Amino acid sequence: MKIKKHVAISESGVLFDGSTGDSFSVNPIAAEVLNLIKENKTEEQIKLHILEKYDVDPERLEADLYDFYAHLRQLNLLEKDE
Repeated sequence: MKIKKHVAISESGVLFDGSTGDSFSVNPIAAEVLNLIKENKTEEQIKLHILEKYDVDPERLEADLYDFYAHLRQLNLLEKDE
C-alpha cells in the first residue's frame, strides 16, 4: 500500500491532494499511520506499531484500520494495489 505521490501530509495532520486541491484533517494517530504508510511499512507492521505504542484492543484496531484504509481508497489517496 502506498500513498499517491501528489498527496502531502503536514505535521499537524492535514492531507493535501495536489491533483484535486482537496485537503483533509486527520487526528494524530491517523497522521502517524499515514506517515508509516509513507515509510513503506506493511499493514501488519503498522498494526504492530500501534499496538505497541497505544493501549488498544487488537480487534478494534484491526477494524478501525480496515475502515481507515477503505476511506483512503474511496478518496483516491492510495496507489492501486499491484
